Amino acid sequence: MSDLQVRQAAWSYVLDEPVRILVADDDPILCEFASVHLSTPTATIVTVPNGLAALDVLRTTPCDLAVLDIEMPELDGFGLLATIRADAALGNLPVMMLTGHEDIASIDRAFTLGANAFAPKPVNWRLLSYQIRYVLRACSLEREIGSGDVTTQGAAERMLREQCAAILREARPFCGGVPTPERVSLARIAKLASGALDQSVEAVIDAPSLYAAFPSS
Repeated sequence: MSDLQVRQAAWSYVLDEPVRILVADDDPILCEFASVHLSTPTATIVTVPNGLAALDVLRTTPCDLAVLDIEMPELDGFGLLATIRADAALGNLPVMMLTGHEDIASIDRAFTLGANAFAPKPVNWRLLSYQIRYVLRACSLEREIGSGDVTTQGAAERMLREQCAAILREARPFCGGVPTPERVSLARIAKLASGALDQSVEAVIDAPSLYAAFPSS
C-alpha cells in the first residue's frame, strides 16, 4: 500500500450516515475537538457543558446518540444516564460514557445504569468514531428485532451483507497495480466477501474487478 493510499484511507469518513450526536462535557477544548473530529457531511455534533443542558437538548432536539462525560457540574454523567433511562421518551437512546476513570467501579456502574459503551480519556477520536458507528448499528438492529420488523436471522444476514459490502468498498482502491502478497491476500478476502452478496450488490461496487487479476492458487 502506497503512502498516498494510506493517506486517502485515513481521511475517509467513518460516520457516513445521517446522524445527530450530543456530546456533554464541561471541558470546552474536548467539546471543540469533538466537533472537529466527529463532524462529517452527514454527522451533526451538538455540544453542551453540563448534564442539565444535555437533558434540555435531548428533550427538545431529536438525537441519535449521546456521549456523556461522567464528571460534570449540575448533573453528572451517571445522574444524566439514570434520568435518560427512566424517561419514557428517551429510554432507548444509545448512550456512551466518556471518562478518565477506568476503575472497575466506574465501568460497572456505567453499564449497570444502562450505558451502551464506555470510552476512556484521552480520546482516540478515530476509534471513538468506529465505536459510535457500531453502537448505532447494533441498537438499530435491536430495535427492529424488538418491534418484529425483522427476524433475528434476517437481522444477522443484513449485518453480514453490510460488513461484506464495506470490505469490498474499502478493498477496491488497493487491489490494482503489480501483484504483491498483500494485494493477492486482499483480493482473495474481497472475493470471499463478494461471494456472500447477490449479483445486484456486486454490480454496484464492481466486486469482480477487485480480484480478476489475482486468481486463487
